[in-house]
Amino acid sequence: MSGKASGRRTWETVAPIFSRAKVKTKVIVTERAGHAFDVMTSAANNELKSYNGVIAVGGDGFFNEILNGFLLSRHKAPYPPSPSDIVHSDQRSGNSLFRNPNGRVTEATCQNEDHSPLLSNSVYNGTGLANFRTEDGTCNIGQDFEFPLPSEQFRFGIIPAGSTDAIVMCTTGTRDPITSALNIVLGKKVCLDIAQVVRWKTTTASDIEPYVRYAASFAGYGFYGDVIAESEKYRWMGPKRYDYAGTKVFLRRCSYEAEVAYIETESEEANPTVEKGQLFSRLRKRQGPKKSERVVCRTNCGVCNSKSDYMSKRSPCSTPFSSSGTRWLRSKGKFLSVGAAIISNRNERAPDGLVADAHLSDGFLHLLMIRDCPHALYLWHLTQLAKKGGQPLNFEFVEHHKTPAFTFTSFGKQSVWNLDGELFHAHQLSAQVFRGLVSLFASGPEV
Repeated sequence: MSGKASGRRTWETVAPIFSRAKVKTKVIVTERAGHAFDVMTSAANNELKSYNGVIAVGGDGFFNEILNGFLLSRHKAPYPPSPSDIVHSDQRSGNSLFRNPNGRVTEATCQNEDHSPLLSNSVYNGTGLANFRTEDGTCNIGQDFEFPLPSEQFRFGIIPAGSTDAIVMCTTGTRDPITSALNIVLGKKVCLDIAQVVRWKTTTASDIEPYVRYAASFAGYGFYGDVIAESEKYRWMGPKRYDYAGTKVFLRRCSYEAEVAYIETESEEANPTVEKGQLFSRLRKRQGPKKSERVVCRTNCGVCNSKSDYMSKRSPCSTPFSSSGTRWLRSKGKFLSVGAAIISNRNERAPDGLVADAHLSDGFLHLLMIRDCPHALYLWHLTQLAKKGGQPLNFEFVEHHKTPAFTFTSFGKQSVWNLDGELFHAHQLSAQVFRGLVSLFASGPEV
């Protein structure tokens, strides 16, 4: 439980529900930043197995702290490729695509197309770090982990007491502590995708030193990172600090030069922007996506409970990039923001979230790249986010790609990211999603 006053008050409200349901609890009140992380890291697996789960009474950042403390010492998986791995593979195989700033996609050329697959199958990647891949691209880590993931019995729960509580909004449909407590005592279960984010370099001059963090809702750069950095100065304002910091950052209007690479999926192959160029893209953007095309995540979601064609081609412990035929697309230019939504991120400021049809457990990230544009157009985009039924992705300067993994390289001096509401400095990073890696005491939103 978060040691803040809101966390204590919230627990006092819901504690009688656990008592009446005869659910035994062990309450730990955090006393400092990082306390919850240390508790989860130091907990023995045998001790954790004696519990049905861990409940976070706090916000998204507090849950992120608990999640990272749990996964960093227990989740064994190969790293995603670094940006330099993608560049070297492009030079060998020639099967990547490059999206230049005017919106068109051109194919990289190479005279020899009979080289090895996109990524090397050796047990070391371009940085000299072991990546645990076998010759068929799958993971060679043993299946009998001391604490198996995903776990059928062990679950996480969140009782909202934070500033935004986007994860609770997406998994229960409401920001209500009592609803969350009832989901826990009733033993509800929903699987949740988790993104593994690997920072390769902190600054341009840094040595390559991989540092891993996990995110359950969102990873954002540019505007998103600047807002969270600015808001840290005004924590005394409470949730209002985000509105104040967001206004200041918007008025500064900073754009950043960067390059993003992401895995092409079947939806990208059928993307008319790639096939017919910028003119068709303009027509499609003006018409906008039909609301009926949105398949919003709900209780007993058919998308989350089924395997997509892309996911069915992967073995259970393979990474998104380990299958043969994987192709990477690259986009380079000046961006106002780059974000990866793991879930829709519904909250009180964005009732439909960043991506209305993002799902809790479909094995994909929604990569959002906002290119540099006039101030008025960017404001229009932001107002669409704040409106129920808005169309924030229906702009020419917005790129939206559904992908299981991406890499990022900044060409600026500073690079600040927002991971589930927490600051993360990274000049180069990679991210990959693991489908249904953890389970929550929830059943999905009903509305």
